Amino acid sequence: MSVPEAATRVFGDRTPLAVAYRDWLADAAVTRGLIGPRESGRLWERHILNCGVIGELFDRDARVVDIGSGAGLPGIPVAIARPDLRLVLVEPLLRRTTFLSEVVADLGLENVEVARGRAEEKGIVAEYGDADAVTSRAVAPLDRLVRWSAPLIAAGGRLVAMKGSSAQAEIDEHRAACARAGIAELSVTTVGGTVLPEPTTVVVGRKVAKRGDERRRARSSNRRDNTTQSH
Repeated sequence: MSVPEAATRVFGDRTPLAVAYRDWLADAAVTRGLIGPRESGRLWERHILNCGVIGELFDRDARVVDIGSGAGLPGIPVAIARPDLRLVLVEPLLRRTTFLSEVVADLGLENVEVARGRAEEKGIVAEYGDADAVTSRAVAPLDRLVRWSAPLIAAGGRLVAMKGSSAQAEIDEHRAACARAGIAELSVTTVGGTVLPEPTTVVVGRKVAKRGDERRRARSSNRRDNTTQSH
């Protein structure tokens, strides 16, 4: 299958990695029931490029958690497009984390870690919290998504949630619930308009510091320092 010109614009000299990921999606992901067989003909525009373009929304060297990663969307395309980022793919189902681990190893994505669990689990929050950003794609309505995402985001960090045409309506409906969870400054943005027939719609928000955030940040920092020293 030919590689679209847009792929080189999004992934640059790492396009071969995107091609390899496309092959994983077309074969193993379909066979294992991670994506539907009808998707195999539109993997580039609907999945790989659609996700890869959101890479421009993250700060340089950011630590990003992808919750409900499934077959690696959006995390793997983002990791390919932005090798400076550190990605954690959080997924509760074993068959999916097995697939993700195989893909990450095959592509040699040293900036990606796979974690089995649910975003809201205490162990996941303790290990991967204080992230610069949390991202997701088609995981849940915005109020639930924010409830799961917010505990993982550092104060001042960002929510970057891929959404569809109802994005603004979701913000209007769930703004108060999002504020209670600590996510403010919600807005809709689009990316990829110069490379995709239809740009990707994203809801972005910012985590507001809440009581207890500093204590959690200190504990998280101490854990990372201890881990570094042990190595």
